Amino acid sequence: MEKNTRFYICTICGNQIGMIRNMGPKVVCCGKEMELMDANAGQGAPEKHIPVCKVENDKVYVDIGEVMHPMEEDHYIQWVAIVGDNKTTRVAFKPGQEPKTVFEYIPNSTVYAYCNKHGLWKLEKID
Repeated sequence: MEKNTRFYICTICGNQIGMIRNMGPKVVCCGKEMELMDANAGQGAPEKHIPVCKVENDKVYVDIGEVMHPMEEDHYIQWVAIVGDNKTTRVAFKPGQEPKTVFEYIPNSTVYAYCNKHGLWKLEKID
């Protein structure tokens, strides 16, 4: 079920949710339907946003971008998540931290990264 996770954002206040299972009703925040975040559709440079992953010893080592993403007060990676068949794990970041993390390996998983300026990015099917 987790592999169907979708991420939504409130365009008014910026709240974000990860929907695990959609049973039909619209997700509303601030009196308005939340927007589905479309991965890899942002205006930012893909080489700074798409996760780069290396699998080693049942771990996934994740760097955000082939060129390391900036982590400034007004422009940074807010979180990274790995989503697999039965699990979602998310790590939050703050400005000044390196946008790198390590996750437990989940076969055929997807790694997402959220940039506060350029939206949602992903790398699918980590083998």
